[in-house]
Amino acid sequence: MRIQNLLWRTLLVQSATAITVDSTSSASIKSAASTAAHGLLTFYHGNETGQIPGLLPPPHFWWETGGMFMTLIDYWRYTGDTTYNGLVSEGMLFQTGPEKDFMPPNQTKTEGNDDQGFWAMAAMLAAETNFPNPPPDQPQWLALAQAVFNEMAARWDESTCGGGLRWQIFPFNNGFNYKNSIANGCFFNLGARLARYTGNQTYANWATRVWDWEASIGLIDNEFNIYDGAQDTTNCTTIDRLQWSYNAGIYLHGAANLYNFTEGSNLWGDRVSGILNRSSTVFFRDGVMTEQACENGNNCNIDQSSFKAFFSSWLAGTTILAPFTQPTISPLLASSAKAAGLQCSGGATGTTCGFKWTTGAAYDGTTGVGQQMSALGVIQSAMVQIPRKAAVSTGSGGSGGSSGGSSGSSSGSTEDDSSLPSFAPVTNSTGGTSVGDASAGISKPGGVVEPDIRTTVKDTIAASFLTVGIVGSVIGGSLIMVLEK
Repeated sequence: MRIQNLLWRTLLVQSATAITVDSTSSASIKSAASTAAHGLLTFYHGNETGQIPGLLPPPHFWWETGGMFMTLIDYWRYTGDTTYNGLVSEGMLFQTGPEKDFMPPNQTKTEGNDDQGFWAMAAMLAAETNFPNPPPDQPQWLALAQAVFNEMAARWDESTCGGGLRWQIFPFNNGFNYKNSIANGCFFNLGARLARYTGNQTYANWATRVWDWEASIGLIDNEFNIYDGAQDTTNCTTIDRLQWSYNAGIYLHGAANLYNFTEGSNLWGDRVSGILNRSSTVFFRDGVMTEQACENGNNCNIDQSSFKAFFSSWLAGTTILAPFTQPTISPLLASSAKAAGLQCSGGATGTTCGFKWTTGAAYDGTTGVGQQMSALGVIQSAMVQIPRKAAVSTGSGGSGGSSGGSSGSSSGSTEDDSSLPSFAPVTNSTGGTSVGDASAGISKPGGVVEPDIRTTVKDTIAASFLTVGIVGSVIGGSLIMVLEK
């Protein structure tokens, strides 16, 4: 009886100490984000003596630390809290590699295009938000993003499927024959953002080429479903129709950047609307975000548990770049942030975050980097639906529909916090300070000189086991698919 009473009191304490999110208050959102960020950093030890900067402990893969740093840059952007800026800069610079292209020797043998892409998008976000620049003798944020973009362009492969990037960079890694939406989405997203930041049409042309290729083979269909990928051994004729939130988000955000860059073109406006309308059906249940391909079956793996963090970030960014989306996105972010806060009721502190936000305050019992990062991502992203001061025009030649703050919100927010910045991403003509290098990465086609890579039978076997584990977790964790009608 005493044990049962103690357990009951513990559950009550956890419920009482969940993270409360008042989506109408910037102060509440900042406080909630601070708690979630603190919980996330308990998993990271790269800033400790004897540890490697920029690496999460096993079994987390390298790319996820890049995604975590992207989330923490957004944390600084939306809250103004500089607590974690130092460790973010340290980790990102440590992982740039000798060629300044996010291909460090400790990762190169198993690195995929999507892995490299996430680190590049973190660098791109740093440039767009004027995150503190590295010392002059260190790689610069914009140049890092450009290096990765150029290397991806060199890897564009028309030998199969009419084009596209492969999932893996090197043929000795399983997955080399898979052309998927996330690898190509990283390329698309970078191209769109670099076009907007620099005003260089070449980046936009490449982004358009990626979109057209995705649509031509059916990875983006007429209803704006975005599917996982296809094997090039069958010339991409058989599509894996799993849908992940981060695929939808990466193309939505890229399209919003091109809508802004083209000063509000109907083509990119329609594509933004198409993805958003479809995503609001596929990835939300009663207004709360869900990773539908695995969450309903309680089978999301370590990677998949983090996808909602990036989806949230890109939804928030879309409202800034394409303000016509705000009436749709703001209520979704507000309700999801509240629900995520309720799920942050586990652990000894009663603020450890679970993953199934649709269950409300009934903590799902899971914990990890992905759960904590997803909660942080959506909570801080809710800041964009707080009315704030208007933004300056941020398109390279115009406003693209005027990016930035809003004078009102459809989410129920009544606070008008004129002290908040517009959050509009800068460009090189609107205050961006990051130094670029348009030729970065070009001297190393495809991202690597063949003699630089030496593999052994042990390496190949290890890579095979790693990939089998990843593929197995995707298949086993994805019980529910959204298919074409």
